[in-house]
Amino acid sequence: MELLPDTATELHVREMWRRMAAAGLPSLAEHRHPTNRPHLTLATCEDLRSSAREEVAALLGDGLPVPFRLDGLLHFAGRTRVLAWRVVADAELVELHRRVWDVLVSTAGRLNPLHAPGRWVPHLTLARSRRTSARWPAHLLPAELGEPREAAFTGARSYDSTTRTVEDLGGEVHPH
Repeated sequence: MELLPDTATELHVREMWRRMAAAGLPSLAEHRHPTNRPHLTLATCEDLRSSAREEVAALLGDGLPVPFRLDGLLHFAGRTRVLAWRVVADAELVELHRRVWDVLVSTAGRLNPLHAPGRWVPHLTLARSRRTSARWPAHLLPAELGEPREAAFTGARSYDSTTRTVEDLGGEVHPH
């Protein structure tokens, strides 16, 4: 389950991807699949039943838009190194996340525990790399990544990682 930012924010994030790639840095600009777009993952699960999809779509449709702020960078290590723009989660976003999680935990297949309330780290991914040597030196990153930015999540979708397809779940799902 993913939330999609407003058009201006999507275009801004894509510009950050482009500028990072132009500076020779790993960036999601390199990921050309048509489903690739800036998003906030609320939860992932193995099996999403249609009843759960409908309930989550209703929740998200009623809950959008949700204002948020981008502020600060995050680095995640593991098999894949990740650079992300931190989403500051206010009470409204935290509550929407919890409600989506509650629907899925009772109806969906196994959920990724990293998305559980209390463990979830909201962010928009800027870059991913499987190279352990991947680095994003601050002096090469666009300066705007260091500045807070007000935005809103205006749309929602589900992404099927097996078929690499998306389904709109409500709100303003603008073309990219």
